[in-house]
Amino acid sequence: MRYIIDHDLHIHSQLSLCSGDAEQNKDNILRYGTENGLKHICITDHFWDETVPGASGWYKQQDYAHVSGILPLPQAEGTVFHFGCETDMDKFFTLGISPEVMKKFEFIIVPTNHLHMSGFTIDCEKDGSAQGRAKLCVERVHALLDMDLPFEKIGLAHLTCSLLAPDMDHHDVLDLISDATLAEMLTRVAQKGAGVELNFPIKNYEGKELERELRLYRIAKDCGCKFYFGSDAHHPGGLAKAMERFALTVDALGLTEDDKFRPFG
Repeated sequence: MRYIIDHDLHIHSQLSLCSGDAEQNKDNILRYGTENGLKHICITDHFWDETVPGASGWYKQQDYAHVSGILPLPQAEGTVFHFGCETDMDKFFTLGISPEVMKKFEFIIVPTNHLHMSGFTIDCEKDGSAQGRAKLCVERVHALLDMDLPFEKIGLAHLTCSLLAPDMDHHDVLDLISDATLAEMLTRVAQKGAGVELNFPIKNYEGKELERELRLYRIAKDCGCKFYFGSDAHHPGGLAKAMERFALTVDALGLTEDDKFRPFG
């Protein structure tokens, strides 16, 4: 059976400092879920646990007291609104959430390729080249998988995100990672049971460029990874475009229900 788009598990509210949009509030987000027949939606504001040292100045403002300000979340018949977060890894591979606080969230996404934060997630003098970034992308995923985490409720966010190389074509970086290296990494993701997020602007690519974007996900599918969708919306406009983007991605990858990541059963 074709993959049914019944969820969006990466949504930011106005509380994320990169949003700040009063219209990106919990009631409007729930309305997006109900109007599109989504069974599960999840708020994933940026978060760094105040009990974990090393937060950047930007992340330090987004502690638990801050992100939990969205609670309680409204619910609707047929749509469950979950409380999650998007945490990060610093350049020392420290994850910004403790085991104790992790229990407070229903879903946790980790962007291992947030390599636009110079000095925080990457030492650009050491690893800022295309080759360095490619190597780091793989190392950071393996570092996450080496941790003792509840992978059944963890998603790897936007693995082909352009933020991995903000000053160059991110495809040039991804192309430096061999199919074999990706397969080794993604096989571990599948074995650990973490989800792989589908979240990229598919309409921006065509032909060879689209295939370069899809390569990682095709390999992930062959390795047995399970996928979930995330709009990564910071504003209502992002929500409005999400369902079309999701449907195009399902078709491009030939996804079925067997390919679905199900953190909520």
